[in-house]
Amino acid sequence: MFDLPIIESKEPRRKKPDWLRVKLPIGEKYRKVRSLVEEYKLHTICQSGHCPNMGECWGAGTATFMILGNTCTRSCSFCAVKTGRPSEFDEEEPKRVGEAIHLMGVKHAVITSVNRDELKDRGASIWHETVKEVKRLSPQTTIETLIPDVRGNWEALEVMINAGQEVVSHNMETVKRLYRKVRPQAKYARSLEQIQRTKDFGKRTKSGIMVGLGETQEEVFEIMDDLLAHGCDVLTIGQYLQPTKMHLEVAEYVHPDIFQKYKEVGMEKGFDFVESAPLVRSSYHAERHI
Repeated sequence: MFDLPIIESKEPRRKKPDWLRVKLPIGEKYRKVRSLVEEYKLHTICQSGHCPNMGECWGAGTATFMILGNTCTRSCSFCAVKTGRPSEFDEEEPKRVGEAIHLMGVKHAVITSVNRDELKDRGASIWHETVKEVKRLSPQTTIETLIPDVRGNWEALEVMINAGQEVVSHNMETVKRLYRKVRPQAKYARSLEQIQRTKDFGKRTKSGIMVGLGETQEEVFEIMDDLLAHGCDVLTIGQYLQPTKMHLEVAEYVHPDIFQKYKEVGMEKGFDFVESAPLVRSSYHAERHI
């Protein structure tokens, strides 16, 4: 079991500004999605990641499914997903995910997973089968797969991304200088290489970062350049929100005007699409990125 260190601060915790308030999840579609998730015993990053947009997305009849369990082998200091030694994966999971997405009738599905570093193929076989099953039951549904770091296992990467999905995303999460602090078990250059290899395979590529962790605007522009140099088509930028007291504290609540600036600069630099706002997450409005 990996234990996150308690990060203490001498300063009082910053109060969330008004622009970070979200509506409570309500509505018939929200209840239907929640019912299907529970009935098919599925995991969603919406729940495990404490996503602030869960009410909006579930209310619209969409969700981001998390396969390969809900326990991650990584201990990133920003992430709310449980860390530890995962149990054996469920070989029936691809069928359940496919059936649930079919019953929801969604036009665009997003699938992600925890890191499964202990598996030789990083869970690639389950990834492949899940996408295939969704396509079999819902051939008109487009798919985005938000895949983890494969730790340089490029054979596993190819299996993950050649199942027929339209978009492949891999989040950089933060700027280069903060990698050891935010993603201690990842490598900045390796994640960039993974995106480049995905692009070389012929896929539409996407990545996301958080701001408010102590980065500078110049560092945000630098990672934009690095992503573009490695074949990234779509970029999402959102505000980091501390999920628990055991995770990194928010260094800054970035004003919406700065997010708009990032969007404009990113588009000028050459991204096909930039989604940038305080509550943006990597799968937020994902249907637009196809």
